[in-house]
Amino acid sequence: MKIPQPRSLMGQMLLAMAVALLLVQGLGSFLVYRAQREAYETGMLNVAAFRLIADTRGPRAFTRREKRAHGPIGNPPARAFPLEFSTRSPADEDERRDGRAEARLQDILADQNFPDSEIVVVHRSIGGDPIARTGALRVAAARRMDQEEVREMMNGHLLVVGVRPENGSDWLVARVRSPRAAHILLVPLILQTLLIYAVLVGAVALILRRITRPLAALTRRVERFAATPDAEGQLEPSGPEDMRRLILAHNAMEARIAAMLDEKDVMLGAIGHDLKTPLAALRVRIESVEDDTERARMAGTIEDIVRTLDDILSLARVGRPSDPRERTELSALVASVVEEYEDMGEPVELCDTQRTVLELRPTWLRRALRNLIGNALRYAQSARVSLLQENKRAVILIDDDGPGIPDDAIDDMMNAFTRGDPSRNTTTGGAGLGLALARAIADQHGGSLQLTNRRSATGAIEGLTARLEIPMQCSSESSAAS
Repeated sequence: MKIPQPRSLMGQMLLAMAVALLLVQGLGSFLVYRAQREAYETGMLNVAAFRLIADTRGPRAFTRREKRAHGPIGNPPARAFPLEFSTRSPADEDERRDGRAEARLQDILADQNFPDSEIVVVHRSIGGDPIARTGALRVAAARRMDQEEVREMMNGHLLVVGVRPENGSDWLVARVRSPRAAHILLVPLILQTLLIYAVLVGAVALILRRITRPLAALTRRVERFAATPDAEGQLEPSGPEDMRRLILAHNAMEARIAAMLDEKDVMLGAIGHDLKTPLAALRVRIESVEDDTERARMAGTIEDIVRTLDDILSLARVGRPSDPRERTELSALVASVVEEYEDMGEPVELCDTQRTVLELRPTWLRRALRNLIGNALRYAQSARVSLLQENKRAVILIDDDGPGIPDDAIDDMMNAFTRGDPSRNTTTGGAGLGLALARAIADQHGGSLQLTNRRSATGAIEGLTARLEIPMQCSSESSAAS
């Protein structure tokens, strides 16, 4: 199963820091615990060596006849177990020996001039060793321990050490009880890790918050500026010095872009005025042409120029609409555009629709629908329009039964001045701005325009579908209608 990753910068940095801290602290804890274990085992081995050397006076214990009788010897301290002579190794056949402890004990005894001996070291619980169990029960009875205390004592750790000199036949066995829990440092290590996590994560979270808060505000500002290029409402610099410089640079860039767009609008308005005025005068002057056919051609050419000019100006201004959004019943708007074509006798059919109310710019959306329906009529001589709702989005579908568009050319067809018919025949299209303008209008509303070919079972193209999607930003009502 894939673990979900945080998407925000703050979440990812905190996760990376937490993982790195876990690895480092885990390694440190392992090393500390290992050192503690080694020191703990070394201490027990030193105690065992001391018992073997001091309590029995080393090798002389093996030659004293009065102690040749097998069994416990000496008077051990209250917390120690007696030494024992035995004819057999203290390690059972299926019992695991501690080879590392045996080597270390060999070095300790050699440093004390103890004769070379065979050494056996095993680990047991006190309850699992008969002699240690007997001694523990005796201590428990003397101290009047309850059953829980006795059970805890029996589960205690016991180190059993057996030594047999090379020229001897008997084993001298010492038993050393763990003076303290082997995992005594685990709880402090865990508490230390939690404390480090709390301090570091809290400190890093405060630093990241100081960085990400202005960054999030800048992101929202960029998104708002991308939707409506307006220099008003710029951010005040905040956060670290780097973030302040970034916000100042972005504000300067916004101001420059807004100024350039204002200049573009002024220039386009002037161009539109300067071109339409002589075109209007030219339209009046051609009325003096006596040849009706020639006059009609000239008038058509002027209309094509005016229409292309209107498309160019609209495409340039669609990114900065001056009219506000209005709460509109989209189903009624779509029906009214279809009725316009029906009144002109065009084969445009209104199919299934759902009543949908949302905020949009009706004038612009009407133009987008006219461009899409006009393309369908131009290349397929018919169009079917429907409206539905999918995933909180209003979807307008314009279907035709034409030849479609090659799959590798669909994206290019929505670029400005790109036409399905490469000729400039006005009967098969204009300047190639209709789809580009429709897509720009969809983007203006936060939606999208998609063109897809419909195919038959054999893979042949049966027509084209234009899919215009608009997000439903406001509450909408829907009911099935035909």
